[in-house]
Amino acid sequence: MRHQKNTRKLGRTSQHRDAMLANLVASLIIHKRVKTTLAKAKAARPLAEKLVTLGKGGTLHDRRLAVAKIGQKDVVSKLFKEIAPNFKDRKGGYTRIVKLGPRQSDSAPTAFLEWVDFVLDVPAPATPATTDQPAK
Repeated sequence: MRHQKNTRKLGRTSQHRDAMLANLVASLIIHKRVKTTLAKAKAARPLAEKLVTLGKGGTLHDRRLAVAKIGQKDVVSKLFKEIAPNFKDRKGGYTRIVKLGPRQSDSAPTAFLEWVDFVLDVPAPATPATTDQPAK
């Protein structure tokens, strides 16, 4: 019986799953937004939130625990220097999942996993220059 076994298995072995989720969270830290399937986003969210909590601590022990989880020192340094200080006044809920709809190839539900302070930089539409000639 699987009572109270809450790990999302995602059809992978435990080593493959851990590596995939670590890479997904590393991509989230680097790019601040990741497009993936809804199941993977829901599985990666707790790992990302725990790593931000470690980053808010900022001790050497926290940094070593984060490197052990992710395995990429440059990503951990970005987490501790850029991402975690943005959330110093927030008690939790650092990520959001935005549902997108089914993927065209296999109809898997897709979603964006992003930081809650992420703002998409969209250039403003160019307004046409007004001319002095009257409209016809």
